Amino acid sequence: MKKLNVAIVGATGAVGQEILKVMEERNFPYKNLKLLASSRSAGTQINYQGVNYTVEETTEKSFQGIDLALFAGGPASKAFGREAQKQGVVVIDNSSTFRLEPDVPLIVPEVNAHALQKHQGLIANPNCSTTIMVAALYPLYRYSRIKKIVVSTYQAVSGAGKEAIDELTLQIKQVFEGKPVNPEVFQYQIAFNLIPHIDVWMEENYTKEEMKMVYETQKILEDSEIKITATTVRVPVYRSHSESIYIETEEPISPDLARELLQKAKGIIVQDDPQQNLYPMPLFASEKDEVYVGRIRKDLYEPNALNLWVVSDQIRKGAATNTVQIAEELIKNNLI
Repeated sequence: MKKLNVAIVGATGAVGQEILKVMEERNFPYKNLKLLASSRSAGTQINYQGVNYTVEETTEKSFQGIDLALFAGGPASKAFGREAQKQGVVVIDNSSTFRLEPDVPLIVPEVNAHALQKHQGLIANPNCSTTIMVAALYPLYRYSRIKKIVVSTYQAVSGAGKEAIDELTLQIKQVFEGKPVNPEVFQYQIAFNLIPHIDVWMEENYTKEEMKMVYETQKILEDSEIKITATTVRVPVYRSHSESIYIETEEPISPDLARELLQKAKGIIVQDDPQQNLYPMPLFASEKDEVYVGRIRKDLYEPNALNLWVVSDQIRKGAATNTVQIAEELIKNNLI
């Protein structure tokens, strides 16, 4: 496999660290590695495959001699994504900055790797909740077009970064010790609570997180006619997002056929034996790359409808692993 000069932008953050971990696990080919972050993190030492790397501040000059830049997300994407592209670097970005830009393919490799053929040097990784949902639904969509999706998410605090993880831990301790809880990362106390509000409010009182799932799913599936409604909820779970999904298809898909289609799909694990209490849970999906699907059942009223329960580690398949998989596709198909 071709070896590249690789830069990780945001290398000290949760997603950046996970990208490095996934690269090592998958033995990703590289010639030289450059680790970049904000000025605040510059100078940090990171050991990767037995070599100590000093994190450098991200600047416009950081991309000289770089073939591939993996952006972990955040303000650096907007500041340097297009600049790196202009310098001839192929950029894979985890932020929402470029996802809906017409010249930027939005990729889940198991679903639409073909869209990489037309990349112009900048590729977007979808929102983690979108990636998880689309990966689970695509094997069914391929059998019969999905007309409608209703999804409710149960999103782990790690989706909001390390500070959110620390806040949940602190609040649990404060509650048990009878101390006052003063939220800083979230709008309200997250310990022993659910918050039906992720990201900023948009039109018709939907949040940006919810609308990401609408527009990104339509773009990935190349189907702007799918009717999608989402409710995204933050839950007091450390890692791995869960989703309750209702779909209506043009042709009926029985639960048995759905299981068969999903079991044959790459990157999907079916855990669906309710009588044995077998179903996906975030506790067991964490640190894994697969998307877990269970609770597959017919809708009680609509003959062409199914309900599913989907769980996946949003830091891995929802971000880091999907990013590395995109890079592997580029190399495999000589697109870089």
